[in-house]
Amino acid sequence: MADKQKVLFILTSHGELGNTGKPTGWYAEEAAEPATILHNAGYELVFASPKGGVAPLDPGSVEAAKGNQVVESFLNNADFMGKIHNTHKLEDVADRWSEFVAVVYPGGHGPMFDLQHNKTAQKITAQAYEAGRVVAAVCHGPIALTEVILSDGTHLVKGKQVTGFSNVEEEQVKLTDAVPDLLENKFKEYGAHYVIADQPWGEKVVTDGLIVTGQNPASAEKFGHAIVEAIQASQRK
Repeated sequence: MADKQKVLFILTSHGELGNTGKPTGWYAEEAAEPATILHNAGYELVFASPKGGVAPLDPGSVEAAKGNQVVESFLNNADFMGKIHNTHKLEDVADRWSEFVAVVYPGGHGPMFDLQHNKTAQKITAQAYEAGRVVAAVCHGPIALTEVILSDGTHLVKGKQVTGFSNVEEEQVKLTDAVPDLLENKFKEYGAHYVIADQPWGEKVVTDGLIVTGQNPASAEKFGHAIVEAIQASQRK
């Protein structure tokens, strides 16, 4: 039997929400939905984070997902959680980028603090993209894509249609001043074509070639299916 194709999930190591005194981390639904869909589609999942070890889970996201069977099953799955409690250090997977058919960044506010400027994550993302692999991010996760520079010196997101957590949504959760940057602003600054759902918190998933983005938690399930479709499309070329 052929080895399973691998997908790299890059999670945050950051567990503090700016100067609010509140905990943050990766957002349960935005990891659980795509991870479950990819696992069920036959992919092997590898989890990494900037510091390695335990990737902090945003406790508020667990509360928000109560009653969501996919999330609850994921959080109670010993295999998934064992990997998340013992993530690879990003530096240790940097030279393994060619093993992965996709790189996925779940959201949560954590990535705003430790993935926007992470050079190792940027290197993995750029190399994977330029080799024809899928790059995917949801909610705040796309902040990790904004500073990625390709080998020709251009920003990965320049001219690409993308989505992600909007300024309005950030205002509605009253965290505009808690984060170092606003994702929507960074996309626009670097020349991306930023699009959003008709209403805040609505489902929006965008695929532009090898780049798949989702706007918010409501987009997580569709985001997962879009990753599978993008991987399959990339391998038909």
